[in-house]
Amino acid sequence: MIRIVLADDHPVFAAGLCAVFDAEDDLEVLAVAATGRTALEALNQHGPDVAVLDLSMPDGDGLWVCTELQRAGSTTRVLILTMAEEAESVLAALRAGAHGYAVKGAGPDEIAAAVRAVAHGEAVFGASIAARMLQHFTRAASAAPFPQLTEREHEVLRLVATGMDNPAVARRLGVSGKTVRNHVSAIITKLQVTDRTAAVLKARKAGLTD
Repeated sequence: MIRIVLADDHPVFAAGLCAVFDAEDDLEVLAVAATGRTALEALNQHGPDVAVLDLSMPDGDGLWVCTELQRAGSTTRVLILTMAEEAESVLAALRAGAHGYAVKGAGPDEIAAAVRAVAHGEAVFGASIAARMLQHFTRAASAAPFPQLTEREHEVLRLVATGMDNPAVARRLGVSGKTVRNHVSAIITKLQVTDRTAAVLKARKAGLTD
């Protein structure tokens, strides 16, 4: 039996996913959480085989939960299940310690199969995610400005330079507003500029928004 803790702040979706898992003979949902912090508490309490986490949640997003599990040396494997399909979100999840990544638009059978694969030690990516990752690495083959920035910082800077505010960037990337603010602060420091506006001007001058 594969034991699961599910974390998603959309109760209707969470209930539907629980029904999908409960219909499978080899999958068992031990707990459902609606925030990052309650998810971490449930994971520490139950020690499941797989954590199925949304990226965007209040009080600690899915990346934070992944990072905390990795820091604690947890053996629980993580499947990110979210609306965010951008390659940057996938890479951020991998850096945080996730073992698989699927989108909520996937069918029930595909999601259940992803849980099983992650539980059995495989790295799992949906077909649409794999295609986006290929596009990402193809673009990355060309020289990018600001090599001192991480891939996620590049993406945040590009979005900010197009005129998005922090909440819009957070929604686009499927992360928390606090995470975006931290990235913006890091960008300002690494670019050695005085503020957000100066960073945007520098990004536009370098053609990052082209």
